[in-house]
Amino acid sequence: MDRDGGVIIEDLFAPEVVAGLLRDLTPVLGGVEFGREEFFAGARTRRAGALFARTDGILHIARNPLYLGLSRHILQKPVDVWFGTERTTITPDIQIGVTQAIQIAPGQGAQPLHRDDTSFLWRHPHYGREARVQIMVALSEFTAGNGGTLVIPGSHRWDDERMPSPEEAVATEMTPGSALVWVGSTYHGGGTNTSDTLRTGITMGYDLASLRQEENQYLSVPLSRVRALPEEVQRMLGWSSGRNFMGWVEVNGQMIDPHALLARDDHDMAGGLPPAL
Repeated sequence: MDRDGGVIIEDLFAPEVVAGLLRDLTPVLGGVEFGREEFFAGARTRRAGALFARTDGILHIARNPLYLGLSRHILQKPVDVWFGTERTTITPDIQIGVTQAIQIAPGQGAQPLHRDDTSFLWRHPHYGREARVQIMVALSEFTAGNGGTLVIPGSHRWDDERMPSPEEAVATEMTPGSALVWVGSTYHGGGTNTSDTLRTGITMGYDLASLRQEENQYLSVPLSRVRALPEEVQRMLGWSSGRNFMGWVEVNGQMIDPHALLARDDHDMAGGLPPAL
């Protein structure tokens, strides 16, 4: 990861995990429209988000020890700050920033090479740290001919002036259950599908929790569903304020961790604050 900005991990997920994800998401993908523009979303590509509301299988990805551990290692670099005369070290939290099932159909052209941290207007190398660690899990074969994700190895070390070139990119080739993991500063993009087969995968990203989520998880995942998820996942979906108190909620004059509201039967909607704790 440090050298290339991304790595393929073979057979990271068992066949039964892949089968369950396909069972849940194939009808979802079949029910959404192709993208309405060719430039980025792809006019021959189907995309479905809100995966924590749509399949339990996403928990296998989010809680995978290797992916989660790698994300924490890269993102959770401590920061020293002053509170008056007291020097304090804060380790940033991470959050789930985006989830999406992506299916590239025959005839789809290549996506423009881009960095995922562009969403945060991240600057390189000035900020000196990564904002995101992304994963793409293959649910079908990924080949150079069917749109396997294009990656420019080493591009995470570039500054913001260097333009990415398709000639520098290599196509990922993976079997179902294998995964590509890369950092937000690595140039990549969906490949061209010149085959007669669909290329299907799931992507999600862990971000610094002090940044805005790319996909709004509060509106994507119903509260009833959030309450049924493990606490670790609830917090990573944004129901946490962390040590730097990002995302607190005022109740009775106090800035509280929003996770406390999940246990309240009288809190059932955004903007519907319960009585004092």
